[in-house]
Amino acid sequence: MKQLDLLLPFALPHPDLAADLLKAMQAPALAKLLARARPLASESFDDYARALPHEHWIARRFGLPHQAGRDDSPAAALPALRQCGIDAADGHWFLLHPVHIHVAHDHLVLTGIGDLGLTEIESRLLFEEAAPLFAEAGLELRYGDPHLWFLRADAWQDLHTATPAAAGGHNIDIWMPRGDGERAWRRVQNEVQMAWHAHAVNAARETDGRRTVNSLWLWGGAPAGRTLPPAPYARAAGLAGWMALLGRTCPAFDAVADVDGMATAGGGALLAAGDDLVEPAFAGDWGSWLAAWQQVEARLVAPALAALERGKIDHLRLVLTHNTGLKEFSVTRMGLRKFWQSPSLRRLAP
Repeated sequence: MKQLDLLLPFALPHPDLAADLLKAMQAPALAKLLARARPLASESFDDYARALPHEHWIARRFGLPHQAGRDDSPAAALPALRQCGIDAADGHWFLLHPVHIHVAHDHLVLTGIGDLGLTEIESRLLFEEAAPLFAEAGLELRYGDPHLWFLRADAWQDLHTATPAAAGGHNIDIWMPRGDGERAWRRVQNEVQMAWHAHAVNAARETDGRRTVNSLWLWGGAPAGRTLPPAPYARAAGLAGWMALLGRTCPAFDAVADVDGMATAGGGALLAAGDDLVEPAFAGDWGSWLAAWQQVEARLVAPALAALERGKIDHLRLVLTHNTGLKEFSVTRMGLRKFWQSPSLRRLAP
C-alpha cells in the first residue's frame, strides 16, 4: 500500500473568522476529500506553546525524543548535527541562530531568520567574535552554516526553549529560554550582543540598508548520544526551515513538492508539505490567505486527489493546522466511492 501524507501548516481558518473564510474559499478538491474522509485526530495547543502544531506533528513522525508533559521545542539538534557533518558524540547540544531582534514600542520582536541574507563571510566573522565569549563561560560553540550554529551546554538539559517559528513576530519575553541555565544564557547572550553592536559586519549592513545581526536564538536542545529511528518516509518534499533537516534523512528529499511525480515514483510512504499559507496567516492577511489556498489546491491537493482516484496512491492522510490547532483526516480509494457525501469544507470549522 502506497500512502501519501499531505502536511499543510496554517491550512485551517482562524477560528474567529472561520465562517466567513470558509464561505470565500475555493477548494473543490479539498472539499471532496474532506467529505469522504475519516477523521483521525483533532488537537488543541496552548497559545504560548513553544512549538507550533505542525512542528510538533513532524517531530513525532520522525521520532524526535520528547519528555511527556514538558512544553519545549523539538530536539532538532539531533538531525541538524548529522546533516551538518558535525561529530558530536557527547554532551547536550542546542541550535543557535544569528538573528535580528526588532525593538518595538515597549517590547522586542524576533524577525525571520532565513531572510537575513547572511553571507558565509559575515557569519564567520560574527562567529569568530562570539566563540571566545562562549568559551569564557565554559561553553563550546560550533559552526554549521551561515544561519545555523551549535552550542554545547551540558548543564542546561532542563532549559525550556521555543522554536523560532513559535516565537517569531511576538513579544519574545514570553518565549525566551526558561529553567536551569536561563541566567547563564542571558549573560553570554548580552555579551555577544554588546560585542556585535559596533562590529564591522553590522556597520556595513546598516550602511547598505540591511538589518543588523544583533542577537542569537537558542532552541532545539538534545543529547548528542541519542539515535533517531529510521526515517518513516521513502520520499519527502516541501519541508521548510528546520523541518527540511528531517526531510533529508529520507532516502529521497526535494525542496519543492511534486505530488504527481512522487506518486508515480517507487513505493513506500510519502510526505509532501507546503508552506504557502504560513506567511499570510502570520500577517493576518486573510485575502492573501484565500489566494494562497487556491495555489495550494492546484499544486498539492488536486494532484493528491487525482493520484488517489487513479490508484497511484492507496491512502491519503491530510494534516491541517493553524497556530493553536491540528486536524488529521484519512481518505482511501474505497472512501472516495461515497458519492452520497456532497463535497464540503465544514470539517475545517472549529
